[in-house]
Amino acid sequence: MSLRVLFVGGTGQISYPCVERAVAQGHQVTVFNRGKRVDTLPAGVTSVQGDFNGTEYADLAKQNFDVVAQFIAFTPDQVQRDIDTFRGHCGQYIFISSASVYEKPARHYVITEETPAINPYWRYSQDKIACENLLKGAEGLNWTIVRPSHTVRTGLPIMIGDADVMARRMLDGEPTIVAGDGHTPWTLTRSSDFAVPFVGLFGKAASLGEIFHITNDRAHIWDDIQMAIGRALGVEAKIVHVPTDTLVRYIPDWVGPLTGDKAWSAIFDNSKVKKVAGDFTCAPDLETILEEPIRHLKQRLATKRPDRGDFDALVDRICREQSALG
Repeated sequence: MSLRVLFVGGTGQISYPCVERAVAQGHQVTVFNRGKRVDTLPAGVTSVQGDFNGTEYADLAKQNFDVVAQFIAFTPDQVQRDIDTFRGHCGQYIFISSASVYEKPARHYVITEETPAINPYWRYSQDKIACENLLKGAEGLNWTIVRPSHTVRTGLPIMIGDADVMARRMLDGEPTIVAGDGHTPWTLTRSSDFAVPFVGLFGKAASLGEIFHITNDRAHIWDDIQMAIGRALGVEAKIVHVPTDTLVRYIPDWVGPLTGDKAWSAIFDNSKVKKVAGDFTCAPDLETILEEPIRHLKQRLATKRPDRGDFDALVDRICREQSALG
């Protein structure tokens, strides 16, 4: 069944492959954004550019889309704007939340949608939780909440800092940092793999008023992830393990992405989304998962190699001081 679908965003890390998948499935796709990304949209996609507070965005609701997929709302005021805009004007409103909302510290090693949404460490996750709660209380809007975990397409998966700088450090034979002992299991999902069940939720009555995460079924430890990046770059990653608490003392803002996310084990049960969207598989091996991010990285490095700067000096200092402990 062909549906009329509006993507709010549509050219991002996760959303672009979802647009491609929706088109391939025969849906009529419109994309609304500010037109700042250079990705070429698939043939047949209608592109609307404008400001979210402008008339262009409000006018979209009058088209009464079957599905509105919101990829770039991060705060409660943005979601409240959407509730007011699309209430009574769409068949299904899908909000992209985050798997980082799940309980920290975790009390069970396998995460399900029943795992409480409690993250005392990261404002980003707290805002996503507040957005979810707004939707749960909204009347006149059929909502679905989707929680991606670490999803990769153009960027490399690292624990802290700028991924391109860390890759350049690997290429130059310099050390990089992994928080903890490097043995924490972490789940990586290709955006193209995420797109299959995501689009499979479109128009499904069983998805309304429900929360789903969509992730790979397999996890890899952080050391293996970094070593695989090194192999793909033709070098050996020189990893320095630093306790999370120590890293946060250097940069307090790292408490969110580390203590609020990457420092914890992340293994997911995807049975709920498979029952509604259909069974799906994700690339299990790191070489396949990293293939597209590595290709994008090499394209960026061919254009401009990141200069050495303050972040390099900080990484050098942390590695030096940690190594001095023996």
